[in-house]
Amino acid sequence: MKHEVKSQLAKLLATEDLVVEHRFVETAQFNVNTRVLTLPRWERASNMVYDLLVGHEVGHALFTPDQDSPKGIPHSFVNIVEDARIEKLMKRKYPGLSKTFFKGYSELSDQDFFCLEGEDISKMTLADRANLYFKIGNYVDIPFFNFDESNIVKMIADAETFADACLVAEMMYAYDKKSKEEEQKQDVQMPAPSSEGQSGGSNESEEKKEDGEVDDSQETESKQGESESSEQLGDGEKSDNAGASAEPEVKTVDSLDESLRELISNHGGENIYVELPKVNLDTVVAKNQEVHDYIDANWSIREEDDPFQTPDSLFIQFKRSAQKEVNYLVKEFECKKAADSYARASVSRTGVLDCSKLHTYKYNDDLFRKVTTLADGKNHGLIFVLDWSGSMAPVLDDTCKQLFNLIWFCKKVNIPFEVYAFTNEWIRHKTLPGGSWAPLPSHYEAEEGQLAVDENFCMMNILTSKVNGKTLECQMKNIYRIAYYFSCRGCYSYEPGGRVSLSGTPLNEAIVTLHQILPKFQSENKLQKVQCVVLTDGEAGFLNRHATVIDYKGEERIGSRRLIADRTFVRDRKTGHTYQVKYSSYEFTDLLLQNLKDNFLDTNLIGIRVLVPRDANSFIKMYHHNSSEVEKIQNSWRKEKSFVIKNSGYDSYFGMSSTALNQETEFEVDEGATKSKIKSAFVKSLKTKKLNKRILGEFISLVV
Repeated sequence: MKHEVKSQLAKLLATEDLVVEHRFVETAQFNVNTRVLTLPRWERASNMVYDLLVGHEVGHALFTPDQDSPKGIPHSFVNIVEDARIEKLMKRKYPGLSKTFFKGYSELSDQDFFCLEGEDISKMTLADRANLYFKIGNYVDIPFFNFDESNIVKMIADAETFADACLVAEMMYAYDKKSKEEEQKQDVQMPAPSSEGQSGGSNESEEKKEDGEVDDSQETESKQGESESSEQLGDGEKSDNAGASAEPEVKTVDSLDESLRELISNHGGENIYVELPKVNLDTVVAKNQEVHDYIDANWSIREEDDPFQTPDSLFIQFKRSAQKEVNYLVKEFECKKAADSYARASVSRTGVLDCSKLHTYKYNDDLFRKVTTLADGKNHGLIFVLDWSGSMAPVLDDTCKQLFNLIWFCKKVNIPFEVYAFTNEWIRHKTLPGGSWAPLPSHYEAEEGQLAVDENFCMMNILTSKVNGKTLECQMKNIYRIAYYFSCRGCYSYEPGGRVSLSGTPLNEAIVTLHQILPKFQSENKLQKVQCVVLTDGEAGFLNRHATVIDYKGEERIGSRRLIADRTFVRDRKTGHTYQVKYSSYEFTDLLLQNLKDNFLDTNLIGIRVLVPRDANSFIKMYHHNSSEVEKIQNSWRKEKSFVIKNSGYDSYFGMSSTALNQETEFEVDEGATKSKIKSAFVKSLKTKKLNKRILGEFISLVV
């Protein structure tokens, strides 16, 4: 919508923490405390006029202080001077706005927004003429009649501060008031009534005197003033407040305001603006040790023999087979890292003569030694976000294998990592005396205008680089046991506790939480770059918004309401960006991802979408509508059972076949093998497990 596009212009012009809202209001408003600039929806205005109005109102937000006009000075007088001052400052700050103001006011003049048709400008007050002069003086001849008027106009043009504006406004008001009083004195000079030819009025007056209704032939000065003021109105009309007529009128301000109101569109619903809540990590994250203490204590064992024999043996077998692949990835990483470092190397002279070049002095001017400086590499970290939903059950064990490859790789190259599983089943509570329990506090204090995060939502920290190698392997075994249980659709030997069972897909809540997880992780590990990998197999639902509702008792409280597509905008005060909520759930997730990227520029977002074959085409067409692009990605899917999408909320969004996850890799190279043999073996392994390699390779490229 046009008004939201213009909001971006306002934020760019403001160059500060400014929030712009377009609402059903007649005039612009700026809240100094909240830094919210509320603009009318001038949808009937042309682009040039809209830009003029936006630039003007941003000027008030930037330069007009939050203080009242001087006492006794009408606001319209101060506003005329202040308008001229802030527009001058805006054109000084942004020279390109001069053209916008020039053409915008030209359009307003042509359309007679000041209602000048049939008006004699020379008879207007100085305030009106000054207002016209600084707005449309390029197109309309504005006269000034004496030195005082010219001097006041010059002072308006020279005003630099709000105090200057108030001083000139006071002078202009005094001048117009004095002129009005002098004009009034001339107009009220009325001839004395004659007794001849006015018999009816004379006799009536005499009768009243005789009846005692008027006790003196001479009225008081105040009554005379009232009578004189009434005579000015003509036709026997009388003014309720004669003193008001002494106030100078400023017609052009009211005329412009009224004309601008006609540009405002009131059709459609009111815009809704929401912001992301700041969740409390102490409540929303289930700590690593807490999760595994629960897992260890809540196995439901159904056999006396070792219930974990099968999953543990499969885990050990996979670990053994994966080591060669991981070792190669480490080698590839080190090679790419070295190549990248030398590619960014710089060569400089030392200032010391190179004696080996002295014999070339006749034809070589460069006889100095040189030094090569290698660019420093960046510190990286990995955050993996795993979908812990029920639909993941069939592929959960194979998904964990992909995850474990990343973990072992990070461990070998010393990259810190954290792995979270998002769920609604980890019920947070505290145990009370007697064995009962009560829920823990909410993740945040709900306020109107926030996106709502469910109180049952949790990010389970299932794996972390903070623990030692032995503990990490035990924790990976725990996770694989659970994954194996669900992938086998239940195991007769054991069953995990209910708090780590699979749930829905609170992906959007997880993205909101990453706003707190990412900076904490980056700060604790002193990282320059963070790779955030999100693996899921489905779409997440829309989040609700907090709003004031009336409960059954008729009392107000903070409840929740659904988001209304097209009319709801997610705004970010930190970045100044505003995002429009669309109709599709995947677009809402992309919105949250884009907002995350805008906040954390040093984070690469990698998405991995697990797809059953029948869902691949519909998923591709969500992001691509061009037939040639669709066909290209479909070919990749048919050949490799994977593809990559670059136009989603992720930096790279991989589609991967659920049936290809369990393919094993055979990667055998002899110790001391040549580069060509390693390459050949690696290419051969890709034929049996292209998906895993492609994803891990992409990750390595991003890390390097």
